[in-house]
Amino acid sequence: MAYSPRLKEEYKSRVIAALTEEFGYQNVMQVPKLEKIVISKGVGAAVADKKLIDYALEELTTISGQKAIATMSKKDVASFKLRKGMPIGAKVTLRGERMYEFLDRLVTSALPRVRDFNGIKATGFDGRGNYNLGITEQIIFPEINIDKVNKISGMDITFVTSAETDKEAKSLLTELGLPFKKN
Repeated sequence: MAYSPRLKEEYKSRVIAALTEEFGYQNVMQVPKLEKIVISKGVGAAVADKKLIDYALEELTTISGQKAIATMSKKDVASFKLRKGMPIGAKVTLRGERMYEFLDRLVTSALPRVRDFNGIKATGFDGRGNYNLGITEQIIFPEINIDKVNKISGMDITFVTSAETDKEAKSLLTELGLPFKKN
């Protein structure tokens, strides 16, 4: 049998049933699902030092298991010495099995390594069923070797779901294992 990520199997076996029961869906196709995870990192200091982009790309590639791409500036900003087309960030979009693998690693090994961790904020929803999570230190990921880190920096992780409302999206992400704060 072909390999399938643990969370993907759990989604098929348990999460679909739980969400159908909670929201009373008529059809399996109505059940919201995780479509993609986008990990992005802004590197504002890259205006002065081009090597910082390479470090950011390397870190995101290591964390996600998929090659990251540089994001370019869209316009000139003279006060920041920024020109249109300069690389100022990095991002990677995960879909399918890599997405479930990353989510599994995030929930089981990375988030528990955050200092004084008591859950993630439930305020990061955008009204259309997507969730944004900011991480302040990239060293919470076990793939990152702390000795090779030149600068501690954060990143944004966006979970794009097919849910219509934030309530459905929160239920989906909670069932998939994201530890939201109880408040």
